[in-house]
Amino acid sequence: MSRVLFFIYNFIFLPLLYLIILVVSKFDGKIKTGLNGRKNLFTNLVDGLEKIDRTKKLVWFHSSSLGEFEQAKPIIQRIKEDYDVNILVTFFSPSGLKNSLKYPYADIISYLPFDRKKNVVKFIEAANPAILVLMRYDIWPNLVKSLYEKNIPCFIAAATMRSNSNRKLPVIKQFHTYVYKYFTKILTVSETDLINFRDFAIDDSKLKVVGDTRFDRVYMKSLQARQKKLFADGFFDNKKVFVFGSSWEPDEDVIIPAFLKLLKFDPSVIMIIAPHEPTILHLEKIENTLTGKAKFIRFSFLNNYTDQNIIIIDSIGILLTLYYYADVTYVGGSFKKIHNVLEPAVYGPPVLFGPKIESSQEAVHLSKGNGGIIVRNKKEAYRVLRNLMMNDSRRKEIGERAKNYVLQNTGATERIIREISKHIN
Repeated sequence: MSRVLFFIYNFIFLPLLYLIILVVSKFDGKIKTGLNGRKNLFTNLVDGLEKIDRTKKLVWFHSSSLGEFEQAKPIIQRIKEDYDVNILVTFFSPSGLKNSLKYPYADIISYLPFDRKKNVVKFIEAANPAILVLMRYDIWPNLVKSLYEKNIPCFIAAATMRSNSNRKLPVIKQFHTYVYKYFTKILTVSETDLINFRDFAIDDSKLKVVGDTRFDRVYMKSLQARQKKLFADGFFDNKKVFVFGSSWEPDEDVIIPAFLKLLKFDPSVIMIIAPHEPTILHLEKIENTLTGKAKFIRFSFLNNYTDQNIIIIDSIGILLTLYYYADVTYVGGSFKKIHNVLEPAVYGPPVLFGPKIESSQEAVHLSKGNGGIIVRNKKEAYRVLRNLMMNDSRRKEIGERAKNYVLQNTGATERIIREISKHIN
């Protein structure tokens, strides 16, 4: 049966998928970039391999895109620091590759070839990896099977499996049951994920709960962020700071009116608002909403600060450091798809968010563990903000729960390295 399913995959599914990609690339610049980037894939790979010491083992990490690569970074850094090896990093998406070209702990960065048998065998033989670590869920059957046939260990790290995953649909489930047998080990985020992987008849010896490296990554980044000085010492003395991060318009329609109402009650509060997309139009819309209601200033003009209560961030890449200054935070996108709640939680302020949190296990856990608070409308947002700003002990208690949630879940990096280290020593 496995031969039949692999035949369907190779001679029906893959050609159809490639045809769809070719058609969609005519209208989608991102997909077109990915196709063009793969034209010189093997030439670039060989060039990169010629520049490294091939007597060292090569450890290969693959991530679908930038989010999964963030989970790989703590593992890669530790391996690069502790072992004398080369690191190969591959991506499926062009955004992941483009934004990681200067990553200092990788010796070679490349696209992953499309999963044709001939392509992946050629790639494996050229790279000659000691091990492949796939991050989270980006699994390519021909790649995994080819590694198995060459006795090259292959792991999934930070693996997740929902109970209602499409991978459990008829036929698809049967195919994945065969594919998962080719893995050396599947390292899951949680016990629930492990239980769901058991539905694929995987031997328990190949399954292990290790946790999520995103907690390690956020903690490491927070230590670095604390060293940055975005504001002068004493800037927020006698102030209570509300950081409104990764905001979208639906968030702003709820949070800004609530803060303006709070400001009338307590003029000592300051809001730092960091739009997810700080375009000129978005910044001007926020400013138009605030005009005549509160004093505001853009972050780039902070040298002219004269006690404004609202600071609008008009740059990118500093949000994690901004959370360091917060007494209370709100994470945007949560009226549609929530952004990263771990980034503020690691510092210990209460974390607020909108009602759409199903896509984030971390937000769900924070909400259930009373380290995070859902606000559904302007009235709730005002009531929660006022209560937290007035009640120091409650604010600190909720914030401490948020911080502990992050700290208690660190350590996945060490557990993953213990599992894979015998293949890279």
